[in-house]
Amino acid sequence: MPAFDDRQPETRPPASSVVERQGVKGVRFDHDTLAQRVRFASASAAEILADEIKELGAARVMVIAAEAERELAHRIAAQLPVAHWHHEVAMHVPVEVAERAREQAAAHRADALVCIGGGSTTGLAKAVALTTGLPIVAVPTTYAGSEATNVWGLTEHARKTTGTDPRVLPRTIVYDATLMLTLPVDLSVASGLNALAHCVDSMWAPRADPIDRALAGEGIRALRIGLPLVAAEPDGLDGREHALYGAYLSAVAFASAGSGLHHKICHVLGGMFDLPHAQTHAVVLPHVLAFNAPAAPDAERRIAAAFDAESATGGLARLRTRLDAPRSLRDYGMPESGIGPAAEAILAAVPPGNPTPVTADNITGLLHAAWEGAEPR
Repeated sequence: MPAFDDRQPETRPPASSVVERQGVKGVRFDHDTLAQRVRFASASAAEILADEIKELGAARVMVIAAEAERELAHRIAAQLPVAHWHHEVAMHVPVEVAERAREQAAAHRADALVCIGGGSTTGLAKAVALTTGLPIVAVPTTYAGSEATNVWGLTEHARKTTGTDPRVLPRTIVYDATLMLTLPVDLSVASGLNALAHCVDSMWAPRADPIDRALAGEGIRALRIGLPLVAAEPDGLDGREHALYGAYLSAVAFASAGSGLHHKICHVLGGMFDLPHAQTHAVVLPHVLAFNAPAAPDAERRIAAAFDAESATGGLARLRTRLDAPRSLRDYGMPESGIGPAAEAILAAVPPGNPTPVTADNITGLLHAAWEGAEPR
């Protein structure tokens, strides 16, 4: 049996499996690679962005950037034919915020979108592209990874809805690690652990295949090297570039493999309690890894090897200790009374083929441990 086969119990045919046809045993899987241009060059964002907009032939660009990044956006996009600067950005992309952005895109007759910022900013650009079909050029300033996926998300009445659509995939990503140098260490750690969660989920998500697992393993390795360097030397470019490279790989793996249990949990929590996205992922990750790893031994070995550790959970714990990672959901405003309703909503969203069967009791226990910051069980 090939070394990269890690069959898991599934309720539908897996994305990859070992099959036997006409007496021949071999690996079979389907893998889609998203069509996207990636330009990775430190200290070159403004120049590359101008080139990409020129290549698109855009003449009326709508630039989306949060208020906190207004100055940065104006500097990076100074060479562009900007028709509208849009600075209303909110976590989890509330429907009403998306509607106002769409109205502005129409009013200013935008023919392209540039998003400069983190996951919320990219998410808003995707919400506009979803209904308008406008092309996006993304310039990330965190390790969120949304820029490399065709996944959109909108929140309404404390419920976050997600989906996939080719219209929301940015045409080009402009990666410039110098834009991360001013991202505070605590936010860098949380954002990087969010990327790490993409990698871990991609080991056993519904459409996971050998290519996804290879990308995810390399993403974990790069983040394991980069994030401690960022924490130790925030102004150093080496750590920032490693982390950014790892974040990109994590997002590509996630876009192909789909949302696993970890992301289903975090989408419910984020939408229901308006929790900060990256910190929520950072808190929940070790609990989901401890929950699933015993039932997915091949994935566990891959993750452990990427961490250069004896076990996956041990490698993640060691990294989190070095980074002083976020520990509890209550630190970010989740009420203990919300555990029950959240568990109920998560049960309705559990992805097929999760390695460990999910029940009301064990998901409630996982949420309570994450809420209080207890050691993963």
